Amino acid sequence: MTGVSIHHGAWVMVGDGEKALFFRNAGDATYPNLQIIEVLKQDNPRTSEQGADRPGRSHSSMGMHRSAMQETNWHKLGKHRFARQIADVLYTAANRGDYAQLVIAAPPMIMGDLRKAMHKEVSDKIVAEICKDLTNMPPIEIERSIVGKPGKGLN
Repeated sequence: MTGVSIHHGAWVMVGDGEKALFFRNAGDATYPNLQIIEVLKQDNPRTSEQGADRPGRSHSSMGMHRSAMQETNWHKLGKHRFARQIADVLYTAANRGDYAQLVIAAPPMIMGDLRKAMHKEVSDKIVAEICKDLTNMPPIEIERSIVGKPGKGLN
């Protein structure tokens, strides 16, 4: 439990590398009521299902030395791209004036990607960052995890 205060109208984005939930607080700071306003999903199969070739080999220009190249992790690259997509959605909404405050919850790797991809207009509105994966929780549990006490919402 983090004890974050989510004001009325503030947005909460809960995401990982494959799913992002965008909420608006229809309640107040004391009794939040997170309402889903948008869901983004990305189909991101395992690397073994995406890759077609074996890892490459490198030959030394001098001598007989050979080295294996590391296989590309397509699944991880997809997660990085999805974080940039989330940042773009947040930027578009900030430009429209959809929110004045933003709370973000994401696993550490995605949080780092979001920080890199976010425009200043979005990062200036962030009131809390939670480095946790909450995407598979129902909204009432997300409220409890963020605020630290039961919400009044009827989700």
